[in-house]
Amino acid sequence: MPFSLLLILNSQLYFESSKAAMGCSLLSLSQSFSFFLFVFHFHSTISSPLSSNYSSSSSSHLCAHHQSLSLLQFKQSFSINSSASSDYYYCQYPSPKTESWKDGTDCCLWDGVSCDLKTGHVTGLNLSCSMLHGTLHSNNSLFSLHHLQKLDLSFTDFNTSHISSRFGQFSNLTHLNLSGSDLAGQVPSEISQLSKLVSLDLSDNDNLSLEPIFFDKLVRNLTKLRELHLSWVNMSLVVPISLMNLSSSLSSLKLIGCGLQGKLPSSMGKFKHLQYLDLGRNNLTGSIPYDFEQLTELVSLDFSFNNYLNLEPFSFDKLVRNLTKLRELDLSSVNMSLVAPNSLTNLSSSLSYLSLLDCGLQGKFPGNIFHLPNLESLYLSYNEGLTGSFPSSNLSNVLSLLDLSNTIISVHLENDLISNLKSLEYMSLRNCNIIRSDLALLANLTRLVYLDLSSNNLNGEIPSSLGNLVHLSYLILYSNNFMGQVPDSLGNLVNLSYLDLSNNQLGGPLHSQLNNLSNLVGLSLYGNLFNGTIPSFLFALPSLYFLDLHNNNLIGNISELQHYSLIYLDLSNNHLHGTIPSSISKQKNLEALILASNSKLTGEISSSICKLRYLQVLDLSNNSLSGSMPLCLGNFSNMLSVLHLGMNNLQGTIPSTFSKDNILEYLNLNGNELEGKIPPSIITCTMLEVIDLGNNKIEDTFPYFLEALPKLQILVLKSNKLQGFVKGLTAYKSSSKLRIFDISDNNFSGPLPTGYFNSLEAMMASDQNMIYMVTTNYNGYVYSIEMTWKGVEIEFSKIQSTIRVLDLSNNNFTGEIPKVMGKLKGLQQLNLSHNSLTGHIQSSFGNLTNLESLDLSSNLLTGRIPTQLGGLTFLGILNLSHNQLEGPIPSGKQFNTFDASSFEGNLGLCGFQVLKKCYGDATPSLQPSSFNEGDDSTLFEEGFGWKAVTMGYGCGFVFGVATGYVVFRTKKPSWCFRMVEDIWNLKRKKTKKKAVKCGILTILDLSSNSFTGESPKLIGKLKRLQQLNLSHNYLTGHIQSSLGILTNLESLYLSSNLFTGRIPIQLLEGPIPKGKQFDTFDHRSFEGNSGLRGFPMLEECSNGEAQPLPPSNFIARDDSTLFEDGFGWKAVAIGYGCGFMFGVIMNMLGLKQEDLHGF
Repeated sequence: MPFSLLLILNSQLYFESSKAAMGCSLLSLSQSFSFFLFVFHFHSTISSPLSSNYSSSSSSHLCAHHQSLSLLQFKQSFSINSSASSDYYYCQYPSPKTESWKDGTDCCLWDGVSCDLKTGHVTGLNLSCSMLHGTLHSNNSLFSLHHLQKLDLSFTDFNTSHISSRFGQFSNLTHLNLSGSDLAGQVPSEISQLSKLVSLDLSDNDNLSLEPIFFDKLVRNLTKLRELHLSWVNMSLVVPISLMNLSSSLSSLKLIGCGLQGKLPSSMGKFKHLQYLDLGRNNLTGSIPYDFEQLTELVSLDFSFNNYLNLEPFSFDKLVRNLTKLRELDLSSVNMSLVAPNSLTNLSSSLSYLSLLDCGLQGKFPGNIFHLPNLESLYLSYNEGLTGSFPSSNLSNVLSLLDLSNTIISVHLENDLISNLKSLEYMSLRNCNIIRSDLALLANLTRLVYLDLSSNNLNGEIPSSLGNLVHLSYLILYSNNFMGQVPDSLGNLVNLSYLDLSNNQLGGPLHSQLNNLSNLVGLSLYGNLFNGTIPSFLFALPSLYFLDLHNNNLIGNISELQHYSLIYLDLSNNHLHGTIPSSISKQKNLEALILASNSKLTGEISSSICKLRYLQVLDLSNNSLSGSMPLCLGNFSNMLSVLHLGMNNLQGTIPSTFSKDNILEYLNLNGNELEGKIPPSIITCTMLEVIDLGNNKIEDTFPYFLEALPKLQILVLKSNKLQGFVKGLTAYKSSSKLRIFDISDNNFSGPLPTGYFNSLEAMMASDQNMIYMVTTNYNGYVYSIEMTWKGVEIEFSKIQSTIRVLDLSNNNFTGEIPKVMGKLKGLQQLNLSHNSLTGHIQSSFGNLTNLESLDLSSNLLTGRIPTQLGGLTFLGILNLSHNQLEGPIPSGKQFNTFDASSFEGNLGLCGFQVLKKCYGDATPSLQPSSFNEGDDSTLFEEGFGWKAVTMGYGCGFVFGVATGYVVFRTKKPSWCFRMVEDIWNLKRKKTKKKAVKCGILTILDLSSNSFTGESPKLIGKLKRLQQLNLSHNYLTGHIQSSLGILTNLESLYLSSNLFTGRIPIQLLEGPIPKGKQFDTFDHRSFEGNSGLRGFPMLEECSNGEAQPLPPSNFIARDDSTLFEDGFGWKAVAIGYGCGFMFGVIMNMLGLKQEDLHGF
């Protein structure tokens, strides 16, 4: 295994974990976990870079007695612990070297000890990876070995000891290596006294820091220094310009992850002898200076993961032309967006390792890069604009690592390519452009250890030939379209450590062949169609850490766990039943237990679950659990981040004690039968972001103490028995981050809490970041919540950070609506209905420009509806019914769409919506002058009234009945008779067909799943649909034009899919349609579709491409003008014709039914 292979894996792990920290799902956790396991697996195949610089002496001279005594005392001051040297990257073969040290023998022959052959002085001590554990005190006997020249104590465990100032006494020291030894504190200035030092390595001590004043002393005094390795030592206060004081003879400088900030010095070219320069994972900014071209001796260069560092085309061109000895180049996450990919053709032919991860490269990648003769590792992932084709011939014979993930480089998995990749050990083509794939050919890559083909459109069955890859340790095929069963041959992969087949269409029972995978560490099969019971052998795999089977069709009981190695267990969204097995409490290392949404999972929650001291996520929601909550749940683990027991049948009270040092972020007990009070000790949970105690039987006053929670964003107390006043600000500042506040359906009374409204800063602004709320302490768990959204009770499986909701409905609040509510400009939903509020509707509500739903119904509000509400362009739901409002209903693009139900019960209102004319100065300024009864001479000029249309329909119906009777009896004219016969026969045939009907379906929410393919045309038949949400899936193709038939549709969410083409005129490229509703939307409704043009987008339609009006068969003209202009003569004629035809058909069908004797 090449050393470069592990370097790239380290970069991969870092990048994946960084992505996950920004807010990903459990899927991203699974990916990061897989890369960690890969590094874990290969520790035994990597040669340690820290090979010994010393050899044990075979001198005939016995070392002095006092030296032997000092070494034995040193040995006694530490214990042997295998975990002390468990860094598998550096310690290939850790060994307890001091165990060979015996009193009475020559210490110069001891393991790790070197002596001067003439004097017998101990001059070298190499105890690297020797499993030493303990504290290194200043009085340790080590410091009596004054003749030491080389000292290596790397990768031992000194238990956060400080580096003693007595290290400065080793005046002869030339090599000092204390890396990876768990040292802490400040690096003492006495180290700078070691003037003979040639090599200093303090790296991989995360708790060690280096002050600027000492660094300056160090670089000025250590003039003979050739190697300086300080990676992961905190140097955040050291300015990069101070690096220029280092010796110009420096050959190796490694400062990875030191927190360096600022621009690189422009004169680094002075280090002519530099061979290794590693400055990755810092916070360097600006551009990489062009004078790096002068470092012609460079063998390895690493600027990776300096996210604000740029590489200009001119500098890059000089760099690749002059650094001809370069073997390793890592520019991951350096901005190279201006660099043309074809400039990479000048890279050194000696290059063995190239990583350009996430560099912003765009354009065609030059194929000859793949031909570099010494190239072993190539990493191009996360360059989404990188195109080209992967060549199928003349590839490097030594290529062992290939990662093209998240690019659109075309890869043809055919015989020609496979035959040229015989040395490949690591291949990742995740979310890549795979063309014409024959996966069975992959069986010829016999050296493969890691294979990732996830997130492609691969289909069919998983080839059984993959079972021939006997060295395979990682097989990752998630998010494809594989179907059928898992091939039995996978049971042959006895070296497999991680298997991920999630998010496919695999089915059938889980095969017992997987029982052979005794080395399996991670198994992810979620999001498939597996059925049957969970085989007991899965819980008997001795090394299994990670098991995810959620979203399948598994049934039966959960078996007892026979081994106790699990760290992550997710069996949610299946059909499991029975009780939670008691053996789960024996999983001492368990961090996540997710058994949610198994509705037949019963029994009580045992207090033994509190033995899981490392538990971070506990989700037992949406089951049928009963009994009381164990009292220990509030304080059993200081690591618990998620506690979700919602939607069960739990009784009793909420645990009264929460530990002070907890990191709980999400607490959801919604939908149980909990009683009692809300415990004040919740305020010790200072990390809480979500509290949902809704739909219980809690009897208490408003928990004002929750004001003290500084990070609280969501508070749901709805549907309990809470009462009294909702107090305003007290000693604390109310949570300024609160953005969902729901205390509806309680018995609160008194005035609305003006004090709270003044402090809701998060509701005073909108958030454009469309991200989902996830835990920060335990990466990947997505918050969920149950909430009334636009009048409908919905469980949000994911909560977008953009949502702003204030719901105080169904209480006994009195008094007027505070003016300050007009400051809450970010609100999307405001519900104050079913209270006893009085006074006027505040005109400041016109400032709530993001409002989508406003419900003030069933109060005692008086006065007029403020005209400012007519400007709320996003308002889709309005309910002002059952108040005492009066005057004209304001006009506006949204107000003209509301019907009478929004205003009923307000006898003083007028306007076309309530079919009541406004008179005199009561007429709305922008409202049509309704109900003008023009004289007959103007009917064809101004249109007919509704009476004329009704009369036309009535006359047509009477005439049609008579005509139908005559036609049926005489069977003349024959064409009319045959038409009615055909209609009747068609009706009879249809009634015999078996059909699935959703005649009264009004809400359809399929969002946030993994649905693929095109949206079905049959959705257009759900005529009563009011809300349709297909967002956050993988739907493709065109948006169905049949959506235009859904005339009752109030909200439509199609975002975050893969739709293409034009927006249907009845309702993604081309001009945006015009229409009464479309004219009310701003650019945010269409952003992210670069092909759209026309208002409200900034890009205008091209010549000859006008924005289409709605077709006349959907909207003939604006409904607001119907009563002003009247109906046209066509409407009267159509009314007459419809009445006529309806009369004919009804008459004839009635008579026909008589002839059929009651068919």
